[in-house]
Amino acid sequence: MKRLHVIVRGRVQGVYFRASARDRTRELGLRGWVRNCPDGSVELVAEGEEERLAQLLVWCHSGPPGAVVTDLEPQWQDATGEFSGFVIRS
Repeated sequence: MKRLHVIVRGRVQGVYFRASARDRTRELGLRGWVRNCPDGSVELVAEGEEERLAQLLVWCHSGPPGAVVTDLEPQWQDATGEFSGFVIRS
């Protein structure tokens, strides 16, 4: 099990990025959270099988319709197992 921490930059707020990310992570069976950041980026932390996290990272390159992703900052870490589901944080 691995953890993926990603900062997504571009036009990613106001385009349902968080809700779409929640839906995608649930489809992939991942756990963690996603939130909007004050600088206009979106931060996402997910844990699960590395192959499924890699699929999420591919999705993050484009996001939902309406999003324009200009930069990703992924960090791979060891999973902590602290999450019981996937939620949108304020």
